Amino acid sequence: MAKTFHLEIIATDRIFFSGEVEHLVITAIDGLIGILAGHEPLVTSLPTGELKYLVDGEWKYAAISEGFIQVMPDSSIILADTCELPEEIDIKRAQEARERAEERLRQKQSIKEYYETQAALNRAMNRLKISQKHFK
Repeated sequence: MAKTFHLEIIATDRIFFSGEVEHLVITAIDGLIGILAGHEPLVTSLPTGELKYLVDGEWKYAAISEGFIQVMPDSSIILADTCELPEEIDIKRAQEARERAEERLRQKQSIKEYYETQAALNRAMNRLKISQKHFK
């Protein structure tokens, strides 16, 4: 059996996951990070993206929005705005959110509004990508 470490994924509305995992792969600001038991300590911010973790030999996938990760040799904690399994994603709602964001991007906006709209579009596109890629 592979070495494991404790992973906690905490979203603003719930504890998404808490348990032992063999491997974690997550998109960080600098690119993909793979984490195994015994990883060097690390703290970094996370953009909207995909996360996958290996539990008992089976990969689990999730769509995650902005957050942070703290990695220690025997545990990792992810704090994120949202985290959803592919089967939890409401595809119609995500498509509507994408359309609203695309429409707002076509309008004249302040810099702040532009970045907020771009973030909303990124979240919607990520949710659609993850649901189409992993939900059968």
